[in-house]
Amino acid sequence: MATSSDPKIVIIGCGISGIAAAHRLVKAGYGHVRILEATARSGGRIKTATLGNTITEIGAAYIHGPSEENPVFSLARDYGLLPPEALTPENQALDVDEDPPWVPNWFSSSGKQLSAESMEPAMDMFQEILNSTSQFRNRKDTSWTSVGHFIRTKAERQAAGRWKNKNETTRKLLLSGLSTMLKVECCGSATHSMDDLDLAGFSMYKGLRGVDCTFPRGFEGLIDKLMSELPSDLVTYNCPVRCVHWNNTEHGSSAVTVECENGEKIPADHVILTVPLGYLKKQHSTLFSPPLPAHKLKSIETVGFGTCDKIFVEFETPWWDDDCEVIYLAWEDEESLSDHVSDVSKSWIRKLVSFTVLKPNESGSHVLCSWICGHEAEYMETLPEEEVRHSITELVRTFTGDSTITPKRILCTRWFTDPWTYGSYSHPAIGCTAKDLKNMMEPLPSKGTLPQPLQVLFAGEATHPCFYSTVHGALLTGWREADRLITHYWDSDSS
Repeated sequence: MATSSDPKIVIIGCGISGIAAAHRLVKAGYGHVRILEATARSGGRIKTATLGNTITEIGAAYIHGPSEENPVFSLARDYGLLPPEALTPENQALDVDEDPPWVPNWFSSSGKQLSAESMEPAMDMFQEILNSTSQFRNRKDTSWTSVGHFIRTKAERQAAGRWKNKNETTRKLLLSGLSTMLKVECCGSATHSMDDLDLAGFSMYKGLRGVDCTFPRGFEGLIDKLMSELPSDLVTYNCPVRCVHWNNTEHGSSAVTVECENGEKIPADHVILTVPLGYLKKQHSTLFSPPLPAHKLKSIETVGFGTCDKIFVEFETPWWDDDCEVIYLAWEDEESLSDHVSDVSKSWIRKLVSFTVLKPNESGSHVLCSWICGHEAEYMETLPEEEVRHSITELVRTFTGDSTITPKRILCTRWFTDPWTYGSYSHPAIGCTAKDLKNMMEPLPSKGTLPQPLQVLFAGEATHPCFYSTVHGALLTGWREADRLITHYWDSDSS
């Protein structure tokens, strides 16, 4: 329902969150909605590319929990963007907690392929311990200092008991497998180490039912469909914002003025800010005038935001099994459970311990997606592509024992050095609580402090209390803030 006042609403950022907010407002009849986007494209951290003839996701790759509870799944289904297997009731009903039942291949640093069955005890134990972190939800009295501390301690104790009758070689391999899974889990949280995650905070995350699925033609297809339903002139591209001047007190002026880098000053009644938390951490001191309230700043600093990069690698022929869906690498010379390296510049490649197998297309290309996170990913971003390719080549040759394997080409993501993101997605860092996530989404000014409320609203994945780090979390927060404004005007008109 459009109101007689028809407020001027500026949305900063044209990622899925900003697009979702605009969608909601335009459908409700609001006519003065404008999106300002710093780059030349829509989508934000949803970005699809190609390596050769294979579609690759530079950003978001999966619908996590593709079921009716997930709005991204519902939209993608309605737009006809999903593969048939993702639409089956069976796929939607499975509760795998973002741990798809993929067929694994395991390789060891001695150049041998290991049987998947022999490594199952390590995978099962790790998953069991990870699942048990849910017992710490809302608990502050834990003696564990972090998620990493809890997992390592539990794993070492259980391994000593369960595997005491196994021979030394088998025990070492299984312990190596635990380290591999620990590193893989770091990528899931975009953190340098699981030691950086708060144990109580970690269990705030809520998974959805359904086996994770991808978009056969690319995640950007969803952005294209959503954008096609918005007015073509709604977005101004290549328009970075310099400062949001809120709490304007000059007589007759709008509540907010958005100052752009090009000098344009846009008066607005409301601004919905959807920039990534990494950008907010770096730029908040100049992005707001007056500065943000102290409690909001503290939460912006406390909530974590890290880097998870991908390196796509194309091969002439596959060196993995026909039915393989994920490849794990076990470093046999790592004596203790560890999820990071001591010397990043010399050993960054050791953090890269998993590849997902991209489905081959009709061209017959064979592409793997390798995952790397934390300081090792940040360091990788500083290297020339040829050096990364050389390191990947040596890694694969070491683990397969085949000195002839040579990648055709690679493609690296670089989210840490992207000046509009400074990383990939958020996580509950040490000390992070539900209160911090609540502070993240709190509009300015604080309720009841001024006659003109809801001047600056906050959306994006890092502002969702239990779906942070996900696309559906980002989308829901865009809807949430649009609905907040719609409700505000509905109530105002009613009174």
